[in-house]
Amino acid sequence: MATFVVGVDDSPHAARALQWAVEESRLHRARLVVVHAWDWPYGGELGERAADLLATVHFPEAAAKVLAAMVAAAVGGDVAGVEVEQRVVEAAPAKALVDASAGADLLVVGSRGRGGFTGLLLGSVSQQCLHHARCPVAVVPPENRAGRVAGQGR
Repeated sequence: MATFVVGVDDSPHAARALQWAVEESRLHRARLVVVHAWDWPYGGELGERAADLLATVHFPEAAAKVLAAMVAAAVGGDVAGVEVEQRVVEAAPAKALVDASAGADLLVVGSRGRGGFTGLLLGSVSQQCLHHARCPVAVVPPENRAGRVAGQGR
């Protein structure tokens, strides 16, 4: 059985990528691994009070809740015919996805997430995945003006 991997954060671009990955997994009878990465924030410049507050947050649990909510919202519970594994990884997103691409048949990412410069066509995670993934990469573009993912519903 083929394995597809999709990376998600809590952005609309990731939700579209997840929806696309679920459909493709269904069409190809592939197992779908949904990866949500989190990275411990550097608190050195935040001051002692902020660093203490950050230390009280249990990031793996928070990330698992974000992932479960993303999957539920993106697919609306309709994963019939698709085996879905949810995976929370403590790592930078690009590293987590490149690592998850080992042994996968396809890596799916959104074209933009929560990253920096808004003028970039691809986010830094998408670019890193395109350059370093160990399998083919599908970059799902944002919706076009008709409300469809570009390239679908022709």
